[in-house]
Amino acid sequence: MTSMTENAVVVRQERTIPAPPHRVYRAWLDPAIVQQWFGANGNTPTRVEIDERVGGRHATWQVGPDGENTGGFECELLELVPDERIVLLWRFCGPDRNPDPAHDSRLTVTLAPTPDGTATDLTLVHERLEAIAAAVPAYRDAFDPAWRQALDRLVATLAAE
Repeated sequence: MTSMTENAVVVRQERTIPAPPHRVYRAWLDPAIVQQWFGANGNTPTRVEIDERVGGRHATWQVGPDGENTGGFECELLELVPDERIVLLWRFCGPDRNPDPAHDSRLTVTLAPTPDGTATDLTLVHERLEAIAAAVPAYRDAFDPAWRQALDRLVATLAAE
């Protein structure tokens, strides 16, 4: 759900994923797995690079349904708590791969085992989206469905493993 209060733009999604926290955590940090699920609105990752450490890079390159370069993301890993939490400085970038720091946002993914330990309660919070939403107004209503689509693809990818 995207909430907008006092001009703040925040996406918050909760999902129970039928895989243990370790598998879900790895699905966010293993480039081969990220490439299988990450993308929404018809975009498909063509390349993923992840330097798995605090301060490391988390980058994706994407193409649209027509095969054209749509850019991707140039993110920095701010926090890593194995099997529990990932925090990224999120940077949108266009085909030129030149992200504008004025549009930086923050993505927090929190994982908790379900009581039986066979699944994971995932909470995704994407915040500080005001600048990019102001620069590209169409994005304001696109964040929430894009994350919903991406998480659907994550569930499908983990189910297929």
